[in-house]
Amino acid sequence: MGKIKIYNDVYANSTAVSNCFIDEYMKDANDAQLKVYLYLLRVLNSGMSTSVSDIADKFNHTEKDVLRALQYWEKQNLLSLDYDANQNLSGIHLFDMNAMQPQPRITPAPVVSITSRTMGTVSSTAKEEVSEKEPAPDPYAKPDYTLDQLKAFKAQAQTSQLLFVCEQYIGKTLSPGEIKSIFFMHDQLGFSEDLIDYLLQYCIDRGKKDFRYIEKVAVNWAQNGVTTPEEADRFSYKYDRTVYTIMNALGKNGSPTKREVDYINRWTKEYGFDSAIILEACDRTVLATDKHRFEYADGILTSWRQGNVRHLEDIARLDEEHQKKKKTTVTRQSAPNHFNQFKQNKYDFDALEREILSN
Repeated sequence: MGKIKIYNDVYANSTAVSNCFIDEYMKDANDAQLKVYLYLLRVLNSGMSTSVSDIADKFNHTEKDVLRALQYWEKQNLLSLDYDANQNLSGIHLFDMNAMQPQPRITPAPVVSITSRTMGTVSSTAKEEVSEKEPAPDPYAKPDYTLDQLKAFKAQAQTSQLLFVCEQYIGKTLSPGEIKSIFFMHDQLGFSEDLIDYLLQYCIDRGKKDFRYIEKVAVNWAQNGVTTPEEADRFSYKYDRTVYTIMNALGKNGSPTKREVDYINRWTKEYGFDSAIILEACDRTVLATDKHRFEYADGILTSWRQGNVRHLEDIARLDEEHQKKKKTTVTRQSAPNHFNQFKQNKYDFDALEREILSN
């Protein structure tokens, strides 16, 4: 199809967006970050009142999502954030996008003052402040790698193999941005090739191939001191909803132990049971015993695996077969035994011995 021309027939009631923002910044931002920044422009241009809570409600995000989006744009040097003595967000400085490298606090634009819902809503105002402290560098911020750095990274033998494996997981050739993400995990976060391999498997098993999501998981692991695949496995299970559902079903509170995680791994990964089957076994376990519940549930699920259970209907089939066998056993035990009809003699073995010796 041919190119189309776009005409601007509406001049009133509009919000201007810098071409620099569209060309340089929009492509790397996610949905929440774009919405928050564009809405800030709208608020600034119209003199509206707003708050973190209002923005969260408007776009159906959490307040943490809004704050993370603001912090992202601060890292991109498009704005700076003011905090009060209690470290609550109190103001936002939007910088001039026409400048190639906007410098925070030198020529600030008007400020959108924002507070949480509990502190009330503050209207857009203008103010000028000078920062006394330079913000500490974020150890989990992705550097802006150069092409030469990426080439050197790709040229390493181990890296080349790692990128190949990642492409097999993702199912396509990696883009330069995705290679930057892997470089960031390896270089800035200090992830080994094995840990990056495990990270990719972990995310893809959950249906997530987007590198923004993968990168967020990597940063979360780094912030929590995860350095090996084994640590990542234990850490991820602390936040796995399925694990806690099974724990609760067995009457267990708190974080799972390694042995309990091993049981749950067996049921979900080795046996391949879905939650419905596992929870049915948990219900039967709770009704049957107060002790050693993981062992008891494991016995049930192992027998179901041997019985080729794949659905709840298969459990009903096994229950029916068990009842039939039980009835057959009871019938056999209650059947008359003709040998038992003879009167049993009682012998006095001492008398018999005396009689034999006297003869």
